[in-house]
Amino acid sequence: MEFSHVPVLYEEVIEGLDIKSGGTYIDGTLGGAGHSSGICERLGPDGWLIGIDCDSDAIEAAGKRLEGFGCRKSLVKSNYSDVKLVLSELGTEKADGALLDLGVSSFQLDNPERGFSYMHDAPLDMRMDAQGSLRAEDVVNGYSKEELTRIISEYGEERWAARIAQFIVKEREKNRISTTSELVRIIKAAIPAQARREGPHPAKRTFQAIRIEVNNELGRLEGAVSDFIDVLAPGGRLAVISFHSLEDRIVKNVFEKHLDPCTCPPDFPVCVCGKKPDIKKITRKPVTAGEDELAANPRARSAKLRIIEKL
Repeated sequence: MEFSHVPVLYEEVIEGLDIKSGGTYIDGTLGGAGHSSGICERLGPDGWLIGIDCDSDAIEAAGKRLEGFGCRKSLVKSNYSDVKLVLSELGTEKADGALLDLGVSSFQLDNPERGFSYMHDAPLDMRMDAQGSLRAEDVVNGYSKEELTRIISEYGEERWAARIAQFIVKEREKNRISTTSELVRIIKAAIPAQARREGPHPAKRTFQAIRIEVNNELGRLEGAVSDFIDVLAPGGRLAVISFHSLEDRIVKNVFEKHLDPCTCPPDFPVCVCGKKPDIKKITRKPVTAGEDELAANPRARSAKLRIIEKL
Protein backbone atom coordinates (compact mmCIF):
# COMPACT_ATOMS: atom_id res chain seq x y z
CA MET A 1 0.00 0.00 0.00
CA GLU A 2 0.99 3.60 -0.58
CA PHE A 3 1.55 5.43 2.69
CA SER A 4 -1.08 8.16 2.80
CA HIS A 5 -2.63 10.23 5.52
CA VAL A 6 -5.21 12.93 4.91
CA PRO A 7 -4.04 15.77 7.16
CA VAL A 8 -6.88 16.97 9.37
CA LEU A 9 -7.45 20.67 10.05
CA TYR A 10 -4.70 21.39 7.52
CA GLU A 11 -5.47 25.06 6.88
CA GLU A 12 -6.05 25.74 10.57
CA VAL A 13 -2.70 24.17 11.50
CA ILE A 14 -0.68 25.97 8.82
CA GLU A 15 -2.28 29.32 9.63
CA GLY A 16 -2.07 28.75 13.38
CA LEU A 17 1.64 27.94 13.35
CA ASP A 18 2.33 31.37 11.79
CA ILE A 19 5.31 29.88 9.95
CA LYS A 20 8.36 32.10 9.61
CA SER A 21 10.37 31.78 6.39
CA GLY A 22 13.81 30.44 7.24
CA GLY A 23 12.70 29.12 10.63
CA THR A 24 13.12 25.73 12.27
CA TYR A 25 9.96 23.64 12.68
CA ILE A 26 9.30 20.21 14.16
CA ASP A 27 6.64 17.77 13.02
CA GLY A 28 6.69 15.34 15.92
CA THR A 29 4.28 12.93 14.23
CA LEU A 30 5.43 13.07 10.64
CA GLY A 31 3.17 10.40 9.11
CA GLY A 32 2.86 10.82 5.34
CA ALA A 33 4.07 14.47 5.60
CA GLY A 34 0.64 15.90 4.86
CA HIS A 35 1.13 18.80 7.25
CA SER A 36 4.91 18.90 6.75
CA SER A 37 4.58 19.57 3.04
CA GLY A 38 2.64 22.73 3.88
CA ILE A 39 5.24 23.72 6.47
CA CYS A 40 8.11 23.14 4.02
CA GLU A 41 6.36 25.14 1.33
CA ARG A 42 6.36 28.18 3.61
CA LEU A 43 9.83 27.70 5.09
CA GLY A 44 11.73 28.45 1.90
CA PRO A 45 15.29 27.32 1.12
CA ASP A 46 16.72 28.66 4.39
CA GLY A 47 14.22 26.85 6.61
CA TRP A 48 14.66 23.56 8.44
CA LEU A 49 12.04 20.86 8.95
CA ILE A 50 12.70 18.25 11.61
CA GLY A 51 10.33 15.33 11.14
CA ILE A 52 9.97 12.61 13.78
CA ASP A 53 8.09 9.33 13.45
CA CYS A 54 8.48 5.87 14.98
CA ASP A 55 7.19 4.20 11.79
CA SER A 56 9.87 3.39 9.20
CA ASP A 57 7.26 3.35 6.43
CA ALA A 58 6.26 6.90 7.36
CA ILE A 59 9.86 8.13 7.25
CA GLU A 60 10.38 6.61 3.80
CA ALA A 61 7.10 7.93 2.39
CA ALA A 62 7.61 11.39 3.87
CA GLY A 63 11.08 11.61 2.37
CA LYS A 64 9.66 10.98 -1.09
CA ARG A 65 6.79 13.42 -0.64
CA LEU A 66 9.11 16.21 0.52
CA GLU A 67 11.74 15.77 -2.21
CA GLY A 68 10.42 18.70 -4.22
CA PHE A 69 10.76 21.22 -1.39
CA GLY A 70 13.94 23.24 -1.01
CA CYS A 71 14.11 23.53 2.77
CA ARG A 72 16.58 21.52 4.80
CA LYS A 73 15.00 18.30 6.03
CA SER A 74 16.00 15.99 8.87
CA LEU A 75 13.69 12.96 9.14
CA VAL A 76 14.35 10.93 12.25
CA LYS A 77 12.99 7.52 13.28
CA SER A 78 12.15 8.11 16.91
CA ASN A 79 9.23 8.89 19.19
CA TYR A 80 8.04 12.43 19.69
CA SER A 81 8.53 11.97 23.43
CA ASP A 82 12.29 11.96 22.73
CA VAL A 83 12.21 15.40 21.08
CA LYS A 84 14.95 16.86 23.30
CA LEU A 85 17.28 13.96 22.49
CA VAL A 86 16.50 14.27 18.77
CA LEU A 87 17.30 17.99 18.78
CA SER A 88 20.49 17.41 20.76
CA GLU A 89 21.70 14.82 18.26
CA LEU A 90 20.95 17.26 15.44
CA GLY A 91 22.99 19.94 17.19
CA THR A 92 20.20 22.35 18.08
CA GLU A 93 18.08 23.21 21.11
CA LYS A 94 15.23 25.45 19.95
CA ALA A 95 12.54 25.54 17.29
CA ASP A 96 10.26 28.27 15.95
CA GLY A 97 7.24 26.02 15.95
CA ALA A 98 6.06 22.44 16.33
CA LEU A 99 3.15 20.16 15.54
CA LEU A 100 1.84 17.01 17.18
CA ASP A 101 -0.92 15.20 15.28
CA LEU A 102 -1.84 12.37 17.62
CA GLY A 103 -4.00 10.50 15.12
CA VAL A 104 -3.23 7.15 13.55
CA SER A 105 -2.46 7.48 9.83
CA SER A 106 -4.87 6.20 7.21
CA PHE A 107 -2.12 3.87 6.01
CA GLN A 108 -1.79 2.27 9.43
CA LEU A 109 -5.53 1.95 9.87
CA ASP A 110 -6.24 0.59 6.42
CA ASN A 111 -3.22 -1.68 5.93
CA PRO A 112 -4.48 -5.12 7.04
CA GLU A 113 -0.96 -6.29 7.87
CA ARG A 114 -0.69 -3.76 10.71
CA GLY A 115 -3.65 -5.17 12.64
CA PHE A 116 -5.12 -1.80 13.64
CA SER A 117 -8.48 -2.22 11.96
CA TYR A 118 -11.54 -4.18 13.00
CA MET A 119 -12.60 -4.13 9.33
CA HIS A 120 -9.83 -6.46 8.08
CA ASP A 121 -8.73 -9.91 9.19
CA ALA A 122 -5.09 -9.70 10.25
CA PRO A 123 -2.67 -10.71 13.00
CA LEU A 124 -3.30 -8.81 16.24
CA ASP A 125 -0.39 -6.37 16.11
CA MET A 126 -1.20 -2.62 16.34
CA ARG A 127 2.41 -1.51 16.84
CA MET A 128 3.16 1.90 15.36
CA ASP A 129 6.83 0.99 15.67
CA ALA A 130 7.26 -2.43 14.07
CA GLN A 131 10.27 -3.01 16.35
CA GLY A 132 8.21 -2.48 19.50
CA SER A 133 8.09 -5.40 21.91
CA LEU A 134 4.41 -5.30 22.95
CA ARG A 135 1.75 -6.41 20.46
CA ALA A 136 -2.04 -6.38 20.70
CA GLU A 137 -1.92 -10.18 20.83
CA ASP A 138 0.21 -9.96 23.99
CA VAL A 139 -2.30 -7.62 25.63
CA VAL A 140 -5.34 -9.70 24.70
CA ASN A 141 -3.82 -13.01 25.80
CA GLY A 142 -1.58 -11.88 28.64
CA TYR A 143 -3.43 -9.22 30.63
CA SER A 144 -5.66 -10.21 33.52
CA LYS A 145 -9.42 -9.71 33.36
CA GLU A 146 -9.06 -6.72 35.69
CA GLU A 147 -6.33 -5.13 33.54
CA LEU A 148 -8.32 -5.64 30.36
CA THR A 149 -11.42 -4.15 31.98
CA ARG A 150 -9.44 -1.10 33.08
CA ILE A 151 -7.87 -0.27 29.71
CA ILE A 152 -11.04 -0.97 27.71
CA SER A 153 -13.03 1.20 30.11
CA GLU A 154 -10.51 4.05 30.47
CA TYR A 155 -8.95 4.19 27.02
CA GLY A 156 -11.96 3.05 25.03
CA GLU A 157 -14.65 4.58 27.24
CA GLU A 158 -16.57 1.36 26.59
CA ARG A 159 -19.57 0.77 28.86
CA TRP A 160 -19.37 -3.00 28.27
CA ALA A 161 -15.67 -3.21 29.21
CA ALA A 162 -16.06 -5.73 32.04
CA ARG A 163 -18.22 -8.04 29.94
CA ILE A 164 -15.84 -7.83 26.96
CA ALA A 165 -12.88 -8.63 29.22
CA GLN A 166 -14.78 -11.58 30.68
CA PHE A 167 -15.52 -12.98 27.21
CA ILE A 168 -11.89 -12.51 26.10
CA VAL A 169 -10.57 -14.40 29.11
CA LYS A 170 -13.10 -17.21 28.65
CA GLU A 171 -12.25 -17.56 24.95
CA ARG A 172 -8.48 -17.56 25.41
CA GLU A 173 -8.75 -20.40 27.91
CA LYS A 174 -9.78 -22.55 24.93
CA ASN A 175 -7.57 -21.06 22.20
CA ARG A 176 -5.08 -18.23 21.92
CA ILE A 177 -6.64 -15.17 20.27
CA SER A 178 -4.34 -14.18 17.43
CA THR A 179 -6.33 -12.35 14.74
CA THR A 180 -8.45 -9.22 14.54
CA SER A 181 -11.47 -11.14 13.25
CA GLU A 182 -11.37 -13.46 16.27
CA LEU A 183 -11.32 -10.47 18.60
CA VAL A 184 -14.17 -8.77 16.72
CA ARG A 185 -16.27 -11.94 17.01
CA ILE A 186 -15.67 -12.07 20.78
CA ILE A 187 -16.53 -8.39 21.25
CA LYS A 188 -19.75 -8.75 19.27
CA ALA A 189 -20.72 -11.76 21.37
CA ALA A 190 -20.06 -9.80 24.58
CA ILE A 191 -22.11 -6.71 23.68
CA PRO A 192 -25.92 -7.18 23.82
CA ALA A 193 -27.64 -7.12 20.44
CA GLN A 194 -29.57 -3.91 21.13
CA ALA A 195 -26.36 -2.06 22.05
CA ARG A 196 -24.64 -3.34 18.90
CA ARG A 197 -27.30 -1.70 16.75
CA GLU A 198 -26.54 1.75 18.18
CA GLY A 199 -23.55 4.01 17.61
CA PRO A 200 -20.23 3.08 15.96
CA HIS A 201 -18.92 -0.39 15.12
CA PRO A 202 -19.09 -2.48 18.32
CA ALA A 203 -15.33 -3.21 18.22
CA LYS A 204 -14.21 0.40 17.67
CA ARG A 205 -13.73 1.39 21.31
CA THR A 206 -12.00 -1.82 22.34
CA PHE A 207 -9.59 -1.69 19.39
CA GLN A 208 -8.81 1.93 20.22
CA ALA A 209 -8.13 1.04 23.85
CA ILE A 210 -5.77 -1.82 22.97
CA ARG A 211 -3.93 0.35 20.42
CA ILE A 212 -3.40 3.06 23.04
CA GLU A 213 -2.05 0.47 25.49
CA VAL A 214 0.26 -1.19 22.95
CA ASN A 215 1.84 2.12 21.98
CA ASN A 216 1.75 3.77 25.44
CA GLU A 217 0.11 6.74 23.76
CA LEU A 218 -1.19 8.40 26.92
CA GLY A 219 1.74 7.46 29.16
CA ARG A 220 4.25 9.56 27.25
CA LEU A 221 1.98 12.43 26.21
CA GLU A 222 2.10 14.70 29.28
CA GLY A 223 5.89 14.83 29.49
CA ALA A 224 6.20 15.18 25.73
CA VAL A 225 3.91 18.21 25.52
CA SER A 226 5.92 19.93 28.26
CA ASP A 227 9.16 19.08 26.44
CA PHE A 228 7.83 20.57 23.22
CA ILE A 229 6.96 23.77 25.07
CA ASP A 230 10.48 23.82 26.54
CA VAL A 231 12.18 23.62 23.14
CA LEU A 232 10.17 26.46 21.61
CA ALA A 233 11.97 29.75 21.04
CA PRO A 234 10.15 32.90 22.22
CA GLY A 235 7.26 33.53 19.84
CA GLY A 236 7.28 29.91 18.71
CA ARG A 237 3.98 28.08 18.51
CA LEU A 238 2.93 24.53 19.36
CA ALA A 239 -0.11 23.00 17.67
CA VAL A 240 -1.53 19.74 19.04
CA ILE A 241 -4.30 17.72 17.38
CA SER A 242 -5.96 15.11 19.59
CA PHE A 243 -8.61 12.55 18.67
CA HIS A 244 -9.56 11.18 22.08
CA SER A 245 -11.06 12.89 25.10
CA LEU A 246 -8.28 11.60 27.38
CA GLU A 247 -5.61 12.94 25.00
CA ASP A 248 -7.30 16.31 24.81
CA ARG A 249 -7.63 16.47 28.60
CA ILE A 250 -3.91 15.76 29.05
CA VAL A 251 -2.96 18.44 26.49
CA LYS A 252 -5.34 20.96 28.07
CA ASN A 253 -4.01 20.26 31.57
CA VAL A 254 -0.36 20.66 30.50
CA PHE A 255 -1.20 23.96 28.80
CA GLU A 256 -3.07 25.15 31.91
CA LYS A 257 -0.07 24.37 34.13
CA HIS A 258 2.14 26.51 31.92
CA LEU A 259 -0.48 29.26 31.75
CA ASP A 260 -0.83 29.33 35.53
CA PRO A 261 2.29 27.82 37.14
CA CYS A 262 1.86 29.52 40.53
CA THR A 263 2.25 27.01 43.38
CA CYS A 264 1.23 29.34 46.21
CA PRO A 265 -1.62 28.17 48.49
CA PRO A 266 -5.00 29.47 47.31
CA ASP A 267 -5.45 31.60 50.43
CA PHE A 268 -2.25 33.61 49.83
CA PRO A 269 -3.20 37.25 49.03
CA VAL A 270 -0.32 37.61 46.53
CA CYS A 271 1.98 35.24 44.67
CA VAL A 272 5.30 34.68 46.41
CA CYS A 273 6.59 31.67 44.45
CA GLY A 274 7.58 33.91 41.55
CA LYS A 275 6.53 31.44 38.86
CA LYS A 276 5.20 33.19 35.77
CA PRO A 277 3.36 31.89 32.69
CA ASP A 278 5.68 30.93 29.83
CA ILE A 279 2.98 30.53 27.18
CA LYS A 280 -0.19 32.23 25.96
CA LYS A 281 -3.23 30.73 24.27
CA ILE A 282 -3.71 31.22 20.57
CA THR A 283 -6.90 29.14 20.42
CA ARG A 284 -9.34 30.11 23.17
CA LYS A 285 -11.17 26.80 22.73
CA PRO A 286 -10.38 23.70 20.64
CA VAL A 287 -10.69 24.11 16.87
CA THR A 288 -12.76 21.40 15.16
CA ALA A 289 -13.38 20.43 11.56
CA GLY A 290 -15.97 22.25 9.48
CA GLU A 291 -18.76 20.66 7.47
CA ASP A 292 -16.77 20.58 4.20
CA GLU A 293 -13.84 18.77 5.78
CA LEU A 294 -16.12 16.30 7.56
CA ALA A 295 -17.84 15.49 4.27
CA ALA A 296 -14.46 14.81 2.64
CA ASN A 297 -12.82 13.10 5.61
CA PRO A 298 -15.17 11.65 8.26
CA ARG A 299 -12.15 10.66 10.40
CA ALA A 300 -11.72 14.34 11.23
CA ARG A 301 -14.91 14.29 13.31
CA SER A 302 -13.20 13.75 16.65
CA ALA A 303 -10.17 15.99 15.94
CA LYS A 304 -9.48 18.89 18.31
CA LEU A 305 -6.72 21.43 17.70
CA ARG A 306 -5.16 23.52 20.48
CA ILE A 307 -2.38 26.08 19.85
CA ILE A 308 -0.19 28.02 22.29
CA GLU A 309 2.68 30.48 21.82
CA LYS A 310 5.87 30.62 23.88
CA LEU A 311 6.46 33.88 25.72
